[in-house]
Amino acid sequence: MNPFASRATPLAPPYVDRRRVAVPWVLFGCAFLTQTAFPFTDGGTRALTTASVLLLTAAAVAHVVTSRGTRPAVILVVVAGGGGLLAETVGVHTGFPFGTYEYTGSLGLQMFGVPALVPLAWTMMAWPALAAARQLVGAHRLVTPLVGAWALTAWDVFLDPQMVDQGHWRWSYPQPALPGVEGIPLTNFAGWFVVSAIMITLLDRLIPAAPEHPSDADSWGGATDLLPVAVYLWTYLSSVIAHAAFFGRPPVALVGGLVMGVVAVPLAVTVMRGATRAQR
Repeated sequence: MNPFASRATPLAPPYVDRRRVAVPWVLFGCAFLTQTAFPFTDGGTRALTTASVLLLTAAAVAHVVTSRGTRPAVILVVVAGGGGLLAETVGVHTGFPFGTYEYTGSLGLQMFGVPALVPLAWTMMAWPALAAARQLVGAHRLVTPLVGAWALTAWDVFLDPQMVDQGHWRWSYPQPALPGVEGIPLTNFAGWFVVSAIMITLLDRLIPAAPEHPSDADSWGGATDLLPVAVYLWTYLSSVIAHAAFFGRPPVALVGGLVMGVVAVPLAVTVMRGATRAQR
């Protein structure tokens, strides 16, 4: 044995700044508290809506920054935010691909006829939708965009009725509509699915599936990207409760619960089963 030979030592795992990792969770917690006030304001005031969108968008971007890095976070903003703005700009001026609609100006600052909050809303839910799809189907490049597109479109079954009832936008031809979701044309959801499929496909290919530096805050019970998964499940649960008990739209709660539940329920089961296995 050579006494002068160096002994290889395993590399230490990369240092994880716990305070930095906690930032997305703090933002999500603030959004959670903000959204609990919605039912007591007949669907949410402009201030509550703005705060909720800003906080959840910041949580999504911050999570990508802390788990993947700055470049993937920029990709999320460009693809989801920029893509959402492009689709909405084309949509509001041409009626394609969602149908003929217009914004009333009640959401504040607009860009090209589209409220600035709208592309942020696409950003805040595109990342949870992709995370949900990845958790359910893994690395299946052909299936993930379809599941992610359904996950993102299903959220709008709750969102659109709430925003129309609040007078933030209106549809010129609201029929034919999804049963139980009166006032919102089927063309809207078809357009959402197409745009979401393109968006999720790009994000799935450009943003790594696994965190660069995994931490306890990134996974729990086998669920990768716990924060966006938690955001998706909270959005599902809160939307069902709000429409059923506070917004005067029980049919939307039922239909939205079924449509979004196609993703949310298996996702919740997957997370809980993983947690059970991890505790054994």
